[in-house]
Amino acid sequence: MFYREAGQFKTSYVADSQIFPIRQDRIGMAILLAVAFVGIPLIGSEYWFSAILIPFLVFALAALGLNILTGYAGQLSLGSAAFMAVGAYAAYNFQLRVEGIPILLSFILAGCCAAAVGVLFGLPSLRIKGFYLAVATLAAQFFVIWVLTKFPWFSNDSSSGVISAQKINLFGIAINSPVRKYLFVLAVVCAMALLAKNLVRSSTGRAWMAVRDMDVAAEVIGIRLMQTKLLAFAVSSFFCGVAGALYAFCYLGSVEPDGFSLDLSFRILFMIIVGGVGSILGAFLGSAFILLLPIFLDNVLPPLATWLHLPFTNATVSHIQMMLFGALIIFFLIAEPHGLARLWQITKEKLRLWPFPH
Repeated sequence: MFYREAGQFKTSYVADSQIFPIRQDRIGMAILLAVAFVGIPLIGSEYWFSAILIPFLVFALAALGLNILTGYAGQLSLGSAAFMAVGAYAAYNFQLRVEGIPILLSFILAGCCAAAVGVLFGLPSLRIKGFYLAVATLAAQFFVIWVLTKFPWFSNDSSSGVISAQKINLFGIAINSPVRKYLFVLAVVCAMALLAKNLVRSSTGRAWMAVRDMDVAAEVIGIRLMQTKLLAFAVSSFFCGVAGALYAFCYLGSVEPDGFSLDLSFRILFMIIVGGVGSILGAFLGSAFILLLPIFLDNVLPPLATWLHLPFTNATVSHIQMMLFGALIIFFLIAEPHGLARLWQITKEKLRLWPFPH
């Protein structure tokens, strides 16, 4: 079978601990990256870049940040959109108030600002957990939006709090077209996904998972709960902050505080539930599923309603989307709690044993 690793021997610890130890996985990832960086820019349309691919990558990065906190560290958070707002407004202010600052440095500093806010609202995790922690992080959602609305300095004295992101210039190259914005976002997301993958495989990631499984036992074996939990909040908020900066600069171009609503936080949470909690791949699968399902229903339901002679309206399609989202979340929580990423893992395990019985 093509996927079997027969004949692939590991002669060192470094070779055995690779991110993709099987040659077929390395080849598949190389092909996927080649298609993403070379193939899609050649054949993709402006609509695909602006309305599908860029938001997919931005939300995948935000879901990746939440997955680090919830999936790997076991700390439930409902403030992802608030940390995205911090990143968006911080990047805007760095570009506005620091002359000549590189755009990448603005994004990194914006992520650091979001990390600082995340640590502040992560302090309750030292005493509470579960539903109570979710309610505590929910406070960040309302507090950050209130601050951005009531203090016009953050929006350059805009009465409504709306900001228009500055033009992106990277090493003298203007990132002013959908294709260039897509490649820029893709490069940032790939770099941060690689960082996240290596981070969760390190001693820090193992400490997060130990705290997630049983924090009392983790503390007994010498893991410092305070540092571990707050580091998880900081890293998660950093990822969400960078995603928020990309959301403002590369996707919408103009954002307002109310755009980072509680609904957006729930959408990001749904992405990791459907894609797979505690999985890097799950963030991308969940983002693709949540973004593509409405587009699929918008294109399928009206013709189906016409064929069946049913009086469908736009409101009906929206209601059906919400019903399907709820049903799918319940399905994955009951049937496969680890989401689409686990289904993909099971498929690969079956391919490695086929055609022998399992």
